[in-house]
Amino acid sequence: MEKRKLGNNKLEVSALGLGCMGLSFGYGPATDKQDAIHLIRKAYEEGVTFFDTAECYGPFINEELLGEALAPFRDRVVIATKFGFQEGDSKKGLDSSPSRIRAVAEASMKRLKTDYIDLFYQHRVDPNVPIEDVAGTIRDLINEGKIRHWGLSEAGVETIRKAHAVQPVTALQSEYSLFYREPEKDIIPTLEELGIGFVPFSPLGKGFLTGTINETTQFDPTDFRNIVPRFSQENRKANEALVDLLKVIAVDKEATPAQIALAWLLGQKSWIVPIPGTTKIHRLQENIGASYIRLSAADMEQIEQATSKITIQGARYPEALQNRVGK
Repeated sequence: MEKRKLGNNKLEVSALGLGCMGLSFGYGPATDKQDAIHLIRKAYEEGVTFFDTAECYGPFINEELLGEALAPFRDRVVIATKFGFQEGDSKKGLDSSPSRIRAVAEASMKRLKTDYIDLFYQHRVDPNVPIEDVAGTIRDLINEGKIRHWGLSEAGVETIRKAHAVQPVTALQSEYSLFYREPEKDIIPTLEELGIGFVPFSPLGKGFLTGTINETTQFDPTDFRNIVPRFSQENRKANEALVDLLKVIAVDKEATPAQIALAWLLGQKSWIVPIPGTTKIHRLQENIGASYIRLSAADMEQIEQATSKITIQGARYPEALQNRVGK
């Protein structure tokens, strides 16, 4: 798989990473541990060198899973993890106090079986802690050799600029896909100006762009999508117009809708690295196949014109979660 570089610090990673959250958290019951380890190692065998986790995925068990799975080739992969919640629990409040950041770094390294973290993200901006204090703490951890790069997640332009001025930010991780294009307004131009890489999570619209979800789909009771307005039965039915478009293009390219959605993201900027997640080997291989699809300028324009006529229905987060974004 081709490599890409994130940020002016030029952190080199595979063009597609693997988002590991869903193996333990968020989308129903956790995957069997041995099956999950097999999937992570299979991703590495297929060329993936960029793996994303967080202390709150579980909490904690996702980092432990990744640590065990990647141990045989730790020095050949890039591991990203995150801090920012009280006691590592995303259901509790935010906490990016310097002492908490340090505690998370130490605990995450133990769970990941490593003595350094390649990329350490602030999971959500904490309005009670100045971002300059967060960046200063990260700078100290970098100087101590515990962190190599740092990033922000779901941060707004003002926060990004303030953080970057204290300690250069390598990457921003936020949602971006054909299903959610808000970052194109202000975020992507700012990242380009500052030389910061972009790591889109949910690049397949939380699974919607795969074409396997419709208005009759029943999610597991513990699946996060049950509370997402965009995934109400009515909105799913309305939003199928986007999937229908991807299916038409996919047939022409002898690809799948998911592959077209990922290839579109890869075609936006050379410093965009999507991190699709999956629990299934065949979906992993399908996603990796997207990295070998090249959409021409004409293809991209065709997609742009067609999608401009489609209005996605429903908010991407419930209001309580949306309040944590972009501050």
